[in-house]
Amino acid sequence: MKKKIPVFKSEEEEARFWDKEDTTEYLGEFEPVECQVTPELEQEIIQKKELKKPITLRLEPSQIEAVKRIAVRKGLPYQSLIRMWIVEGIQRSKARS
Repeated sequence: MKKKIPVFKSEEEEARFWDKEDTTEYLGEFEPVECQVTPELEQEIIQKKELKKPITLRLEPSQIEAVKRIAVRKGLPYQSLIRMWIVEGIQRSKARS
């Protein structure tokens, strides 16, 4: 049975909700949206996109499994989650400097 999306009091409340929920349980609630991107914005997006460079990182198998479990709960690929954590760590480090 598909769930109904609740009414939220704020964007913050909605963000917290989607951090914990699996969107596939609400598929019947979503509607397709048409959007148009101006050529200028499209070019800006393309220019800002950086190519990713592969690296080797040795982790314990238990660490990888833990990240994968967290990623599933968040609805993200585990490598994307690791990249997000790295970005957050860099930002925190910069803020302290």
